[in-house]
Parts: sequence; structure tokens; C-alpha cells
Amino acid sequence: MPELPEVETIKLQLEKYIVGSVIKKLEIRNKKYEFDASKALGTRIIGIRRFAKQLSIDLENDYSIMIHVKMTGQLIYRGSKLKLNNLSKKVIGGLDGKHTHLIFHLNDGDLYYNDVRQFGWIKIIKSEELMRSSSAINNNFAPEPLKDLTLEYFFNLLSKSKRNIKVLLMDQSKIGGIGNIYANDALWLSRISPRRSASSLSLSETTELYEAIESVLKAGLKYGGASELAFVTPDGKEGEYQNHSLVYGNEGQICKSCKINRIEKFFLGGRGTYYCPECQK
Repeated sequence: MPELPEVETIKLQLEKYIVGSVIKKLEIRNKKYEFDASKALGTRIIGIRRFAKQLSIDLENDYSIMIHVKMTGQLIYRGSKLKLNNLSKKVIGGLDGKHTHLIFHLNDGDLYYNDVRQFGWIKIIKSEELMRSSSAINNNFAPEPLKDLTLEYFFNLLSKSKRNIKVLLMDQSKIGGIGNIYANDALWLSRISPRRSASSLSLSETTELYEAIESVLKAGLKYGGASELAFVTPDGKEGEYQNHSLVYGNEGQICKSCKINRIEKFFLGGRGTYYCPECQK
């Protein structure tokens, strides 16, 4: 599932391509994604916001279209603000194919929503309702790194939990935006075993982990996210972080830190977990 860097990359590109455009028509091809289109038609897009892993397309009539791409959702733009380029092969079926479930027809282009597994969702709500109560979209927005996650909050959160540190990092009700890829890399960078109880971390270890999380997320943003599975950017290209990951996906490879041990993989909380048994204690 796309994590903070991937969804932020989508947000930044959508700001570039569709802010200022007018929604002329909504072509909804799948009932799963139906919403009251009358609240969006003829309305100008004035902004894009991100809340953890969710996106908000804000309209000038004080409504917001909320989108969660989940595992395989893709938002792809084609129009006058983008020079045509080749689509990633991860856009299965291409645009306007059987996996295209909704098309925003704009005055200067089109925004396609593709979703192979159809886990994503789209809905429209009053913008003030979104800001007033996160329960309006069935999600509690937890503090997130690079934004409002403070070291004090992070230390207090960890000190009160007996859960494995990696599992806690990925709990979206506690910290927003960290998924499997960046949790693995942050723990490797801070030399902390993913199996450790969160409350067992010292203040210095918590500080190192806090800084490591910021470091790997910034790297994720730099490389446009990770396209390990279905993620593509709105211009139809792939992110490149998967080519620069520190430990994720490196099972059997020599650890980049100790340069002796090989990276091992096991499952924790149902997710593939990569670590160096020598470096991470």
C-alpha cells in the first residue's frame, strides 16, 4: 500500500496538473465508486491536501473529494499540462481499460482512477466537515512525521507500549503515514531490531529512530516514492525508492552497514520484515 512519500508525491503532482481545472463531467463506470457527482460538476479545483495516506481534492464550492488509493489504486493525468510520455507497465490494462473505474473529465484534460483490486474508495463531503471531524471519513488522523509528530509524543507513545516496535510504527491510529517499506528501513538505519518491545527503547534509541524515520521518508520523497507493486505517479511513471532502499527487499544480500552478515527476512504482524541480526539489537 502506498505510504506517506508515495501519497505526498501524488499530491504534489496533482497540484501541478489539476489545480485550477474545472470538472466538466464525471464518468463513473463502477458502482463501488459512485458518489453525488452533481456536487462536483462545473466546479473548479482549488487545492489538493493529504491526510496521512488519504487525498482531498478541494473544490471552490466548499466540497472536497476524498480519495484513498489503498493497495492498487492509481490516479493518472493526461492533458494540456503534461507532455505525453510512456505509461508504466504497472498501469495494467492501460488507461480507459477494464480497470479504469472513474474518469474526471476536466476542461483541459482527464484524470483517470484505475484500481485492479478495487480496495480504494472515493467520496465527497463538505470541506468544513472534513476539517471539523475526521470521523466523517472513518479515520482518525494521527500525528505524522515531517509534519506534527514531535519527539515528545513519539517517546511517550513508545514508552507506554509493549508491542513490537515495527508493528507500532505501522499503526495508522498512532502515527500517520509509515508503512512496511519505510518502517523496515528506519529500524535498520537506527540499528534497532523490529522485534523489540517499543517500551524497551531508551531515550537515545527513540531519538535515533525518530531521526531515522524522517531520513527515510525524505529519501522516499526525493525518489518519488517506491513502485514495488502498483504505485505510479500521476504522470504515469514509477517511483524509484525501491532502487535505493536500505534493507527492505534485500533478503540474502550483504548488510550495507556491517558488510559481513546477510539480511534476513521473517514475518511480523503478517508483514515481510527485513533486518540484519548483527547490526540490529
